[in-house]
Amino acid sequence: MGNQLALMFIFMTGIICLLVFNEMVYRRLDLKGEITRKFAHFTATLSTIVFPYLFEDHWYVLAMAVFFFIILFISRNGTQLKSIHDIDRKSVGSYVLPAAIYLTFLVSLLLENKFLFILPMLILAICDPMAGVLGLNLKKNNYHIRINGIRLEKTILGTLSFLVSSFLISIVALYFHRLAIDLKTFWLALLIGFSSTLAELLSTKGFDNLLIPLSVILILIIFL
Repeated sequence: MGNQLALMFIFMTGIICLLVFNEMVYRRLDLKGEITRKFAHFTATLSTIVFPYLFEDHWYVLAMAVFFFIILFISRNGTQLKSIHDIDRKSVGSYVLPAAIYLTFLVSLLLENKFLFILPMLILAICDPMAGVLGLNLKKNNYHIRINGIRLEKTILGTLSFLVSSFLISIVALYFHRLAIDLKTFWLALLIGFSSTLAELLSTKGFDNLLIPLSVILILIIFL
């Protein structure tokens, strides 16, 4: 228990340092909040990949999730953490992210399968920021997607980049998990790519941070 507690505090300290560094970069370089927000999302989420190898009890992950949720929620209207909150749209994504990480970890722990945490976090960490940055910064010939005349928040380029990157990440991850490149690896990676892309496409106000990993977990539980 002592080692687990120490690891939890080390990780929390690391994320706090990341947030401080992110805030300094935002203020010194005068970057857009969308950029620094995506950077924090990428680095913080990717760092959680080691959770299944560090923590044997979900309570440690829950404690961290609650801690960072409180920090993000309290700072939303203040002058602190503008690198996270300074965006031109309404989003609860930063608050949902800790919950998504915890729930994904809990499912993988209960089902005793580390891969159920690793792959969803890889896709959430890499594909979501990539789609967001490309969608927001490349405007030429990059139109918003419309379904039945309804204009969605997502762009064509952002959605395509999410689909391609999630498919490629799934191919590589499934290969190392199954130690085989066969038809099942291909169609399962394709299915994960489409399901996670659909979750990202249809979600609004930052709920993709929750729906993306849950969609990947569902596919893995059913077909893996």
